[in-house]
Amino acid sequence: MTTKNELLGAAEDSSQSNMDQNWINRLSKSNDFFHEQTSLKEEDPYWLSYYRTLISSDILHKDVLPYLQEQLPLEELKRIIPVEVIIFTKDSKEIIQNLMRGFLALHMHEDDEQCLLINIANSKFRDVSVSMMESLAVGPQVGFIEEIDTNINLIRKRLPVPELLAIEMKVGELSKTNVAVIYMDGIADPENVNTVVQRINDVQYDHIQDSAYLSSMIEDNTNSLFPQSISTERVDRVAAGLTEGKIIIAVDGSPNLVIVPITLFEAFIAMEDYSYSWIIGNFFRLLRYVALYLSTIVSPMYVAIMTYHYELIPAPLLETLVGSRASVPFPPFLEAFFLEIMIEMVKEAGIRLPYKIGQSLGVVGGIVIGQAVVEAGLTSNVLLILVGLGTLASYTAPIYKFSNTIRFIKFPVIILAQWFGLFGVFLGHQFIYVHLLRLTSLGRPYLSMFPIRTTSFQDLWFRLPFSKQQEIPSTLRPQKKRKATGNRENPEPVNDFYE
Repeated sequence: MTTKNELLGAAEDSSQSNMDQNWINRLSKSNDFFHEQTSLKEEDPYWLSYYRTLISSDILHKDVLPYLQEQLPLEELKRIIPVEVIIFTKDSKEIIQNLMRGFLALHMHEDDEQCLLINIANSKFRDVSVSMMESLAVGPQVGFIEEIDTNINLIRKRLPVPELLAIEMKVGELSKTNVAVIYMDGIADPENVNTVVQRINDVQYDHIQDSAYLSSMIEDNTNSLFPQSISTERVDRVAAGLTEGKIIIAVDGSPNLVIVPITLFEAFIAMEDYSYSWIIGNFFRLLRYVALYLSTIVSPMYVAIMTYHYELIPAPLLETLVGSRASVPFPPFLEAFFLEIMIEMVKEAGIRLPYKIGQSLGVVGGIVIGQAVVEAGLTSNVLLILVGLGTLASYTAPIYKFSNTIRFIKFPVIILAQWFGLFGVFLGHQFIYVHLLRLTSLGRPYLSMFPIRTTSFQDLWFRLPFSKQQEIPSTLRPQKKRKATGNRENPEPVNDFYE
């Protein structure tokens, strides 16, 4: 008696057989799909199947068609066709997937199941150029592009060792986006690698358009305003992260590679810091700390002091503030909120407009509108200076996503300052600090401040000389603990007097 499982198995086999026979009809519904023969003779044509919009016609005519003049077996053609990737298969699912990637399916006869899949994809991308989002005055200028193989090539040129490994996978039910998880074997913590791979495999989404999609889906806390990964276009930042045991996620079609795990203070590190003396590098890093803190506190402090705490203002400054606000009809809260929103609108419009127009709007528009607002009595010139200072300070962050976070969190703090004065400013910042203490990146502490680790003083909070950077940050739990094997001793000072 036939069992239910046997009937189901027979149905599946029949369905698979129908799919094997009908995949050409299925793909032929699209006008850019071609299924044609290479000869008018019925007895000896080859049959070609491909998407015209995905293949390189030059490769097809120069490297494939000249070898189809004689009726050779597919095994023989696989050996002589000068194309690197050729697959011999009869799996219809594999055939469809590769045709959608720019492969050519080559059959001996029209109804044959077996075929050769020949990679003749049209891979035209922009040339490697400078990083657009992380520009430097000194140091390497090479940035990633939208082609994943080129990006991995740029990394391997920086780290030409066999320990550099890449795990490739496809993500997206419809997009089938190529994703590579890159790490240094023997340095990166295997637990971190497994966590990243597992989270990417668990992603269930139709279309992965950019690395930002993936990074937001695998973060520990998707509701946090603070990015728990670094998105970068810089090859040197990625290479430096790999040598410390970080994991890199590269997504085909995106010029931004994702670095995990990270800490908050890495958002203050610019690769240019390493092009200067360690003292000057620390000065610029400290400047960013101060600037980003000021950007979150300047406007809320103005609202709190002008609303509740006039007694804290020195008398000479109080006279200036009162005089600047004499003709302003709005309370400090509405005045500051209006000006901050206006600055954000100018910035957003400058990004969305065409490049040439956007530049003019960003500079001229900001000056003209700001001056007009002051002359109209809608805001004070003192607040205009403070808001401009806070906006400039927010742009000192080397990581663009982090600067967006800094600019956003000032708005709830301004609201708290209106309700509770200086206590509201303190309350808002305390909430941020508690949130940061609870936040993790790939399960690792985001602040890297508790417990205190000596490696954080080598090149995280501050930057010591290269001779003092002996250990890899322990927050990453690297397999290799040290990144320096020895130090050159400083030479003795030269005696200026001849003996």
